Order: sequence, then C-alpha cells, then structure tokens
Amino acid sequence: MFRWIIARRGRERFDLTDWMAFGFLGFGVVLMLGPVLWLVLSSFKTEAALQEYPPRLLPLAPQFQDVAGFDAPLQRFAVTGGEHAGRELVQIRRVGLNAQMIDPADPDTVLNVNIADREPVRAVEIAQENYTTVFTRFNFARYFWNSTFITVVATVLTVLFNSMAAFALAKYRFTGRTVVFVLIIATLMVPPTVTLVPLFLVVSQMGLINSPWAVIWPAIATPTGVFLLRQYMLTIPDDLLDAARMDNASEWRVYWKIVLPLSAPALAVLVIFSVMWRWNEFLWPLIVLNRSEVFTLQLALNSFQGELQTSWANLLAMTVLTLLPITLVFAFLQRFITQGIAQSGVK
Repeated sequence: MFRWIIARRGRERFDLTDWMAFGFLGFGVVLMLGPVLWLVLSSFKTEAALQEYPPRLLPLAPQFQDVAGFDAPLQRFAVTGGEHAGRELVQIRRVGLNAQMIDPADPDTVLNVNIADREPVRAVEIAQENYTTVFTRFNFARYFWNSTFITVVATVLTVLFNSMAAFALAKYRFTGRTVVFVLIIATLMVPPTVTLVPLFLVVSQMGLINSPWAVIWPAIATPTGVFLLRQYMLTIPDDLLDAARMDNASEWRVYWKIVLPLSAPALAVLVIFSVMWRWNEFLWPLIVLNRSEVFTLQLALNSFQGELQTSWANLLAMTVLTLLPITLVFAFLQRFITQGIAQSGVK
C-alpha cells in the first residue's frame, strides 16, 4: 500500500536522483513541520524551562530533591569540573560566581563550586498544568464556541454566495459578464486595511458592534472564491445543464442538484480556505469585538500577553488547542486540494 513512499528509479539500489528527491522532500518536511513540533513540545514545558537559554527541544525540567533540614526542595546539579567533578550536589544558595552546595548524603558539609563547573540535572517532565489552567483560569469553552460559530456560519455563507455568483458568471451569458468578473478580480488588488474604516462605519451604523455577525457579514463574498469556483464550473458541460432544463428543472434545481455536486472538489478547497481565513482572523475581530465574552480564540490568545508579564506556558498550550480544529479540517479535505486547484484552471 505504501510502496510509493520508497519507490525509486534504480531497481536494486538508490540512484543519485533518488537521494536528491528524498533529501529535498525531507528538508521540506522538516521546514514545514519543525516549527509545529517545536510548538507542541514547548507547550508541555514549565515556565522556567521556557526561559532557559539556549532553548531545548524536549520539555526538560530542572530536578529538585528534599534534604533534611531544609523546608523547600533544593535543585540538583552535576559537577563537571573542579575538585568535586563527577559528583551530584544540591544547591543551597548562589553568591556571585560561586554556589554553595551540599551532598544530600552529608548535608552538614558545605562545598563551594564555581557556577561554570556545574550543570543542572534535567529530566523529561510534562507540564500538564499548562492545559488544565487554560480551562480553569480562562473561559476557553466560550472562546472556542465563538470562533466555531463565526467560522462555520461564515464558511457556509461564503460557499453559498460565492458559488451562486460563480454559477451566474460561468453558465449565464449576459451583457457585461466579463466586466463584472474583471471588477470582482480587481478587488484583489485593494489592500484589506484600506476598507477597514468604511467597513467599521457600516457595521457601526447597523448596530452590529460586539456581535459575531459583525465578523461574519463583511467577508462572506470573496473574489478568490468566485474566481476558483467560476473557473471550475466552466469545465461542467453545458449540455448537461440544458438536458436538465428540458426535463423542466428550475434554475435553482440545476444549481443545487447538478452544479454544486459536480463542483465538490473546488468547494472543498474553498471550505479549507474559508476555515483558515475565519479561524485565524485577528485584525477585524479586534476592531469590532470589545467585550471579552464575545472574543474569538485569536483575541483570547492576545489577552494572555500582559504589559509586564506574559504567561508563555499557557499561551503555547492555548495555541496548540487553537491549531487542532483547523488541522483536522485540513486532514479530512486535503485530498481535494490538488484536484480542485488543478481543474479550476482548466477551461
């Protein structure tokens, strides 16, 4: 089943082109998935481990040990140089470049060790509290519902409106059809920041501030979606639609029962794009949503960053949780991407 993964040009041994192909693909995998792996592993690190330099890939945490006569556990260090090299000691306190340390087996003898001659003893430690804190200290469920509602409703409306516009531009012949299509595509050259003020004034006059509909309505008609679906619908034979009309099928029935099912690959691509756009949108929700109870996950992530201190452990944990839904959507629909995009450019 997976023979294509190890397929090569040479029948018995790897050819030079095989090594180059596998090397290129491996580099691409590391380049794309490396940051994601680093993010996931960092989300399980303690706050102290995140502040260490140089940073480490695995969630390693300093180890502590209870010693008789001391109220709090003491940090363990492996001595790498000096007269106490090879021993494992715990630190009482640090004074300048020297550390006062003791052997847990002989707590009465205080030893002076240069801080350059020791290394902290670390072990893999999963900080599960990073994730539990997200649900206890912050209303994660509310933020997740807000993002899900906006994403799902906006995606459904985006697919509906864009597909209807694409159907009209692809299958109806009327005066000015090309002009309308060119004007729609021309809006791609307008930077989104240029329309922020007019959009805000319109939304404010409609009384939609601090409402999820203020995020949904302004972005449901996208020129990218119209172009993608229109190009794909051009590949659907007109004879098929004419046959349906001869059987007394209404235009809505032709659109709903014939054109949409045949455009499934392109619709799947638009769904992926729309989910990514809506789920990751930050600037526009930041402008129109001011109350915390209507925040999306992206705005909630921004609230983790304080003026004087940032909870990086909780921020990374919530970032991982934020990535999961969009990753699942992409995993289920990714098989349509190549087919949908490739056929959208074929007339």
